[in-house]
Amino acid sequence: MSPQTGPETPQADISEVVAEAVLATEGVAALHGGMFGEAATYLPGRRVSGIRMDERGTEIHVSLTMGTPIRETADAVRRVVAALTPGPVHVIVEDVVRA
Repeated sequence: MSPQTGPETPQADISEVVAEAVLATEGVAALHGGMFGEAATYLPGRRVSGIRMDERGTEIHVSLTMGTPIRETADAVRRVVAALTPGPVHVIVEDVVRA
């Protein structure tokens, strides 16, 4: 085994790759777990909050930075995620926060 994929270092899941891409999108302040933390992907020993993936597509729950154009930013997130995952992408803006 290589040192990067050994048992002590879990291999990145697609949900983690998607999370990084979403967080790199201008205007996205954070991923958001939903009102009760229900928007998440559960992995062995860890959880990716704000990303839910299943056979129906991908849900992305985000908090945006105040002053960011909501529709345009949601569209940018949708395009980034669509390039990484199959099926429809649904972007839910949960909150707007100060920078």
